[in-house]
Amino acid sequence: MAHASAPRPTLLRRWFPHPLLSLTLTLLWLLLINGVSVGGLLVGLVLGIAIPRLTGSFWPDRPGIRNYGKIFSYVLLVVWDIIVANLQVARIILFRPLASLHTRWVCVPLALTSPEGIAVLAGTITMTPGTVSCDLSADGRSLLVHCLDAPDPEATVRDMKERYESRLLEIFP
Repeated sequence: MAHASAPRPTLLRRWFPHPLLSLTLTLLWLLLINGVSVGGLLVGLVLGIAIPRLTGSFWPDRPGIRNYGKIFSYVLLVVWDIIVANLQVARIILFRPLASLHTRWVCVPLALTSPEGIAVLAGTITMTPGTVSCDLSADGRSLLVHCLDAPDPEATVRDMKERYESRLLEIFP
């Protein structure tokens, strides 16, 4: 009985298993050496080819993305929220007495099932000043988040789900 095997990757895919990473590594190398020269470009290309090829077997499959167009609006939302949260945390630190803070742990139930989507949600929460995602439940259905100031925990959870998770559900399957 013959076994069905996966199609053999093309020559281009074998040399560049992750083309965007190869390009990024090459450009980062040129930035690190602070100049463009033939030698620098050659070293950057060698690094850009060698590193993805050597680490390619450790990479998981590419994440399934449902809607690439929504990524840009999500990034803009997160950048805006980071700016606003920085100002809010600065105001809290500078002007609010410690006794008036409502620091607490909240558990965010997840509708997301994609590991990449959950990772982006946890990263988004952590990048936003005043909140830190700390743990994912063993079953992957809830995220433990510490909030610097959350007078209404239910509203805080609802806000995270509406602002971030609902948008990530449109991006990741």
